[in-house]
Amino acid sequence: MNLSYWETKTWFSNIDFCIIGSGITGLNCALDLKQRFPKSKVLILERSILPNGASTKNAGFACFGSVSEILDDLNSHSEEEVLKLVQKRLKGLKLIRNQLGDQNIGYKEYGGYELFTKEDEALLEECKEKLFQLNKMLKPVFGAAVFSVQNDSFGFQNIRQKIIFNQFEGQLNTGKMMEALLHKVQKAGIKILNNITVEEFTETKNSVKIKTDKLEFSAKKLLIATNGFSEKLGIAQVKPARAQVLITKPIKNLKIKGTFHLDKGYYYFRNIDNRILFGGGRNLDFKTEETTEIAQTELIQQKLEELLNTTVLPKTAFEIDHRWSGIMGVGTQKSPIVKQISENVVCGVRLGGMGVAISSLVGKELSELIK
Repeated sequence: MNLSYWETKTWFSNIDFCIIGSGITGLNCALDLKQRFPKSKVLILERSILPNGASTKNAGFACFGSVSEILDDLNSHSEEEVLKLVQKRLKGLKLIRNQLGDQNIGYKEYGGYELFTKEDEALLEECKEKLFQLNKMLKPVFGAAVFSVQNDSFGFQNIRQKIIFNQFEGQLNTGKMMEALLHKVQKAGIKILNNITVEEFTETKNSVKIKTDKLEFSAKKLLIATNGFSEKLGIAQVKPARAQVLITKPIKNLKIKGTFHLDKGYYYFRNIDNRILFGGGRNLDFKTEETTEIAQTELIQQKLEELLNTTVLPKTAFEIDHRWSGIMGVGTQKSPIVKQISENVVCGVRLGGMGVAISSLVGKELSELIK
């Protein structure tokens, strides 16, 4: 780049904190840094026009775990670890709601439902059997029973008649949330540069030299908030996981309201603007979906449409309006990675598909690594 004196001086000189990634984590990290160090110069780098991982592409589920997911977590984590995960998700949701306001993010607490396929009779029975234990475990956090068994009142087909209701689960408008968050960041005087990709970085004694596809510059501290793309920057504990989504055109007299988890959470859907947003299917081809390519596959898109026809909207005419995909960051553990990499480099990554719930909190924790 052929930079002028003004450009160099204003954007690329005396940078205190450079953050890679302008998703929910990176933006919240920047806000916390600016609050703690008001005179600091904070620069966020984003490789796309908009945050291009999952922050602007997620389904807008304000959730903290379905019954089957929490039970599955208990198979590989202690009860204390699972409880901490749920608390962290709930704390993160409260943080973003308090920070931006429910109206500004389109937050609605319609509740969440877990549906069970006809092949999942054993799983449904296990969930029902463990419901008392889970409610007892979670009561100190929520102050009331979270889960209850209900009959399907939505007219779904090819599922068990009994479904599990979560009274505390909510949904939000992802676009409104990110717009409000970006506005708050810009108002705080934090700079964001889009369409710039970090290729590598090297550390000196008191700074980090950052090489991008456009130019090179230095910052005192580097903070990585790239989640599903973190492997490209040398963070091997994070693997990308693509999530594919579609949305229908508006449906007249749509009765479905809430957030819904189907087939152990591998499929999920919700209402928004009289439409059904439906996503998932990664379990059909885990290997192919372990990618950072923003694309859709015929295999998964056809399965999403099939389930809409046979299960979700069996007696309702609908048309698909739009399709997209986003990239999550997952690993062998559910807990996020928030750690010091070296003297002047830290990271907050591996949101595990729960980015809406925990990314604001992870951003704050990432900032707090800087003393």
